[in-house]
Amino acid sequence: MITETTYTVPFLYDILRHKSVPPTAPVSLDVPGSKSITNRALLLATLADGTSCLRGVLFSDDSRHFLKCIQELGFETQVDEAGRTISVRGLGGRVPLAEASQYVGSAGTAARFLTAYLGLSHGIYHMDASEQMRRRPMAPLLNSLKELGCEVVYAPDSTEGHFPEGHFPEGYFPFTLKAHGFRKDAISVNIDSSSQFLSALLIVSCLCDRDFTTSVEGTHGMSYIEMTLKMMEQFGVQVKRIDERTFLTRAGQHYQAMDYRIEPDVSAACYFYAMSPLLNIPVTVNHVHFDSMQGDVAFIRILEKMGCRASDTPRGILVTPPENGIYHGVTADMSGCSDQAITLAAIAPFADSPTTITGIGHIRFQESNRIAAICAELTKMGIKCEESESSITVWPGVPKPSIVETYEDHRMAMGFSLTGLRCPGIVISNPGCCRKTFEDYFEVFTQVTDSLMGV
Repeated sequence: MITETTYTVPFLYDILRHKSVPPTAPVSLDVPGSKSITNRALLLATLADGTSCLRGVLFSDDSRHFLKCIQELGFETQVDEAGRTISVRGLGGRVPLAEASQYVGSAGTAARFLTAYLGLSHGIYHMDASEQMRRRPMAPLLNSLKELGCEVVYAPDSTEGHFPEGHFPEGYFPFTLKAHGFRKDAISVNIDSSSQFLSALLIVSCLCDRDFTTSVEGTHGMSYIEMTLKMMEQFGVQVKRIDERTFLTRAGQHYQAMDYRIEPDVSAACYFYAMSPLLNIPVTVNHVHFDSMQGDVAFIRILEKMGCRASDTPRGILVTPPENGIYHGVTADMSGCSDQAITLAAIAPFADSPTTITGIGHIRFQESNRIAAICAELTKMGIKCEESESSITVWPGVPKPSIVETYEDHRMAMGFSLTGLRCPGIVISNPGCCRKTFEDYFEVFTQVTDSLMGV
């Protein structure tokens, strides 16, 4: 049952286990468009020359913040939420307003992408964010922008209660960008805390009037960089990879307006795919395929290591559970699909051996300290878990009833909803935090569970 403050997860496992005829037809459902692709497409459309039509758009808190920001910069848009389309008239890299205020909310992509774009344009832009986003790192990107010629001023024009009085640390929101275009043709950026810093710089690199070289320190999140490079190419700009850490953008390239279809969100799909081993049922998410640009498709390969089978059908990827209904603990490097670390941890207690998740040190700096949050919630349930700087190990066990604190983190809410399907008494606090990326997640979740119960 869902209320404004809690969602009580239905204990579905016991019901399915005692059904005289267990489900054999796959659960089949649709998920919204990709957040990562939606926000990249919005930025690329503003940079393109002419009007782009984006189809299959995700409408959520994050994408609405991004959309409002580009509208407040003066870009002309036409929005049809019911039809999931947005048209954007791009100006070939020019920002309509030379001075503007931008509030990005908790949207990390809007925060990083718009900061890079505005910091390398020409004008004065006052940037602010939610309390949550104010705690997330921006310094690597801002330091790169300063090297390229942008002035970054950390004394905000107005506090208005957004931040503790007198406390405005450098490297975080709020700040003002005084942009003068590109003063250099090469930059290096550290992505240990977010690959979005590199994606942001790559997308705007073609605005430099010379060949531009971007170098990277760190290797986290390279699947998202591959997505960025592919989408840049789709809109007309190619980046040459000199080596694993160096990217060259040739001068004279321009983004072209286009009619662009956004893929379904694989991150959202993974919560439902995880139901397959958890509840011993087959699951298909429509229009999700292995050739997706999204790195989270690797989570399905992890489910295969746990004993599931996956096949790419014309309708979408079909995941079927292990033949004996028992799935295995695994050791998985999730650096390329770290948004699913919570998902794997949430189903790990029901595996037949421990699960170790590695390559996830950077998730401490996301919407919450996700490593600490995972361990805190599992420990409350009586599940043994152990964390290191960049990994978590979860041992099998029987979770106790618990109210799951979500830390204003949508992935904590969605991930731990799975745990309650297999043990009674799991309540998700603040389910509304899912508005950030999948605003009707618990409605869709309930539709799926009701259909399995035959409601």
